[in-house]
Amino acid sequence: MAGPLTGLTIVELAGIGPGPMCSMMLGDMGADVIRVDRTKAHVMDRLADPKFAVHNRSRRSVSVDLQSKAGVEVVLRLIEKADGMTEPFRPGVAERLGLGPDVCLARNPKLVYGRMTGWGQEGPLAKAAGHDIIYIALTGALHAIGSKDKPMPPLNLVGDFGGGGMLLAFGMVCGLLEAQRSGKGQVVDAAMVDGAALLLGGIYGMAGAGLWNDERESNMLDGGAHFYGTYETKDGKHVCIGSIEPQFYALLLEKTGLKDEPLPAQMDRKAWGQLKERLGAIFKTRTRDEWCAIMEGTDICFAPVLSMKEAPTHAHAKARNAYVDVAGFPQPAAAPRFSRTKESVKGPAAKRGQHTDEILSERGFSAKEIGDLKAAGVVGPQA
Repeated sequence: MAGPLTGLTIVELAGIGPGPMCSMMLGDMGADVIRVDRTKAHVMDRLADPKFAVHNRSRRSVSVDLQSKAGVEVVLRLIEKADGMTEPFRPGVAERLGLGPDVCLARNPKLVYGRMTGWGQEGPLAKAAGHDIIYIALTGALHAIGSKDKPMPPLNLVGDFGGGGMLLAFGMVCGLLEAQRSGKGQVVDAAMVDGAALLLGGIYGMAGAGLWNDERESNMLDGGAHFYGTYETKDGKHVCIGSIEPQFYALLLEKTGLKDEPLPAQMDRKAWGQLKERLGAIFKTRTRDEWCAIMEGTDICFAPVLSMKEAPTHAHAKARNAYVDVAGFPQPAAAPRFSRTKESVKGPAAKRGQHTDEILSERGFSAKEIGDLKAAGVVGPQA
């Protein structure tokens, strides 16, 4: 069966980071996503083989020179019958190109126009450069993650992908649903700084209740607690536990041999340091696999800390087909899962301009028009 977004067409102005992730998610769910790539090599082509650009999978590519009026007109013709489009530029750039929301919605009033930025469309920092680490710094997220000594960026997961790509995908689907009811399109302003803050909502709630403070490694969920964190094992690998609930904690004490020892109370914060040392010494007495044999699958809330190379080989990942082989290497499968309208990875990332002729022909361009556009350099050949 086709995915739940089958029948919807999205035009994506190519970018990096969260925008491509949003389009990957929409494409995996069945939407026909048309990626508008540049006609010439760009920083986005830094991978020698596009198949390794996982977030570019599940869609087709047309290459267009957006610096030319004719190229802008090509894109406008593409969006005439599209349901949505996304753009990854700083505020004002799409307008200068002639592809701002006013122009695009005038051409297609039902269009859902998604904008992916770090800072949003307004505010004193709106036009400043940035990356994930910069955006999450202003939300409190970066300050809360790391060791006591200094903050540590959690890869680029919180701003770019959780706070950016997933937020825009959610916003696009919301806009598309509303457009079906109203017959009118609108602009979706997705900002990584907003999304990162949203992800922190629960932590802000804990802080409001007096259950969280700003000192790293002093809270229950930031590595401060002995029952929620990682431990090194005898073989130099690591395991993690999350034994928050009393019954889970009791089982942890049982499996580590501490059940009958006179220990401080679980929530005695002053004792967390000494209890971490005690558990640390115990976990170093066995290998990671030995602890898995004792704890994995129990209500301790336990897992081995796997590398990305190891993760696809785990029994649970295999049972759920959580990773799929695309173009010869494993990558995360499409998610979430649907019982009837099945999600799926349509294929690896296309080469720049791989489907130019096919897409333009589908959108009503004649063979002569396509040939003239190529001759003028408005649309490019396959990279």
